[in-house]
Amino acid sequence: MSSHWTTLVDASTLSASLGAPDLRIVDCRFTLAVAGASDGDGESAWRAHHIPGAVYAHLERDLSGPRAPGLGRHPWPAADAFAATLSRLGIEPDMQVVAYDDSDGAFAARLWWLLRSFGHQNVAVLDGGWAAWRALELPVETTVSQVAAAPLIAGDFDATHLLRDAEAVQRHLDAGGLLIDARAGARFRGEVEPLDPRAGHVPGARNRPYADNLDGGRFKSADRLASEFDALLGAHAPSDVAVMCGSGVTACHHLLAMAHARRDGAKLYAPSWSGWVDDPGREVAVGEA
Repeated sequence: MSSHWTTLVDASTLSASLGAPDLRIVDCRFTLAVAGASDGDGESAWRAHHIPGAVYAHLERDLSGPRAPGLGRHPWPAADAFAATLSRLGIEPDMQVVAYDDSDGAFAARLWWLLRSFGHQNVAVLDGGWAAWRALELPVETTVSQVAAAPLIAGDFDATHLLRDAEAVQRHLDAGGLLIDARAGARFRGEVEPLDPRAGHVPGARNRPYADNLDGGRFKSADRLASEFDALLGAHAPSDVAVMCGSGVTACHHLLAMAHARRDGAKLYAPSWSGWVDDPGREVAVGEA
């Protein structure tokens, strides 16, 4: 392919590259409301109809690791397990990867950040996802094609620069760093909590729901996102920012939006709220930040 996409790609542009040998499209559709079911609805949807050539990545089997105390509801996977997933999906180091879902890009952004953290730069999210593809009446495939496994490449996540655990997040806050929580406002304020045992937010965190990155189901322009994040960050550089959510999934939407706005450098608190409240001794705040 003559061009490389590293944040977002629109449906028409992706359609023009279908069939390119160095392109791998990954369907990340999933439904959290039925998490714990056999496939979270997404895999069945992929088997029924998908972008031609797309392989499927399951949020809980492929984009998360085993649960353990303090790691949250969607633990960050081990590097060797993620490398095996990439091999099975036929993803080689120099391939252009495009991820999509039908959930505002939240699950696709999780794969985007996993790959970025693993050192794979040529990865983008389909802007508008499955809905944008169908709205343009672009080709759809109804049979599942097998892809050849890629060579297994040993690698590791850049935990030093891109990932944070609870202790590092607390040090980050104590040093004056900015922590952005991507959950909806009602969950952040502690008014409702449908998933985790305690309601509220990490003391010192600021709230920006990930849906604020969107306009009509598509990401806002890079300039508009830059203006909004600059207002939120104030004097903080992007490298002085960590992001979180409920379980480390939708926070990746902020990382993608910031990269699209040329504000790279933020880190992910991967266990997020579900990991924070695993420790009953950690403080919890409610109300506005």
